[in-house]
Amino acid sequence: MPRPIPRDASLDATLALLRDPYGFVRERCRRHGSDLFETRLLLHRTVCMTGPEAVRLFYDQDRFARRGVMPERIRSTLLGRGGVQGLDDAAHRHRKRMFMALMTPERIAALGALTAEILRARASEWASQGHVVLYDALPEVLTRAVCAWSGVPLAEGEAGRRSRELTAMFDGAGAIGPRHWRSRLARRSGERWIAGLVERVRAGRLEPPEGSALRVVALHQNLEGQPLHPRVAAVEVLNVLRPTVAVAVFITLAAHALHLHSECRRRLQAGEAGYADLFVQEVRRFYPFFPAVMARTRRGFEWQGYRFPKGVRVMLDLYGTDHDPRSWDAPDEFRPERFRTWDGSPFDFIPQGGGDHHQGHRCPGEWITIELMKVAVDFLARRIAYDVPDQDLRIELSRLPALPRSRFVISNVRSSS
Repeated sequence: MPRPIPRDASLDATLALLRDPYGFVRERCRRHGSDLFETRLLLHRTVCMTGPEAVRLFYDQDRFARRGVMPERIRSTLLGRGGVQGLDDAAHRHRKRMFMALMTPERIAALGALTAEILRARASEWASQGHVVLYDALPEVLTRAVCAWSGVPLAEGEAGRRSRELTAMFDGAGAIGPRHWRSRLARRSGERWIAGLVERVRAGRLEPPEGSALRVVALHQNLEGQPLHPRVAAVEVLNVLRPTVAVAVFITLAAHALHLHSECRRRLQAGEAGYADLFVQEVRRFYPFFPAVMARTRRGFEWQGYRFPKGVRVMLDLYGTDHDPRSWDAPDEFRPERFRTWDGSPFDFIPQGGGDHHQGHRCPGEWITIELMKVAVDFLARRIAYDVPDQDLRIELSRLPALPRSRFVISNVRSSS
């Protein structure tokens, strides 16, 4: 006889989730003494899960589907409509291959080199300023780099506007009020911009480089041999641009870690072999980024004695899983060395989703994130010196995405050579 899934006492837990997006699932699982519980979010029945075994279940594509599961406020800001995140089965695998073709080591290295070049150019500008708010300064750097890499033309006077739009798509997606509505407007404007470029490519009026994201997506054909609708193609190009600009969050958090952990900075400055990889992975594990992902059960099934009905929405806790003491010793301590012995499991370290990159819904841009973080950490630790003035460095965990309250201010920027 299957056990009932523990049930949260509240009538609807949406406000509680908004108040504590990163701790919501983990804390309630502790309260129930279970890796899962049932609640209502936006009045929809939802099963929330955490931990590596829950990840293994969640990424079983025979049991879970993604189509139509995301709340409207996320579709209209962060993701758009018709993109790879909402596809299943053969359609998803076909579209995912398009993205994976962009993620060769050579192309990722080229994006890293572009980013490093733009950061070096910005360093002299930052040196002439009294102070720089790092989180505010990084998105334009990343926008310029990823647009050049993706074959997206970007006029000099256009970079600031497009940077703000791409930032708003992820920075305001989970907000309430004006930030969220700015995010919706940014999504609409961004899709019009890219759809226009896609149509120019197809008409032969714009020729992005071979292998670039704009060219690959514009010329991609679905399983029926038809090109993507221009608006869907725009969504997919933005699925390259937007997450790359969102690496500004992780870079800001890496700067926070460099400031708090002087031994890490010393080892990075010394160029210790392999240490940058350890440091970047620990930033991704330790700090909050995405709090959770969602799917829906395809059919009813039993798991660990619990009965999952068909069609129920399931939310997987990413942040809590990355801090699960069954997988990580002292998970709430910052220890890059832990990654020397990590076995590479796709189920216990999931800051950008779990499972298989090629067949599942794990973020295909994860390798880009790692490369750009390494470039930025090298820049902050070895290429420039700066002061960190008094400021509020507490991480704002009620915010999506979570950031230092001060957005990390640096001053007196100078070359370290």
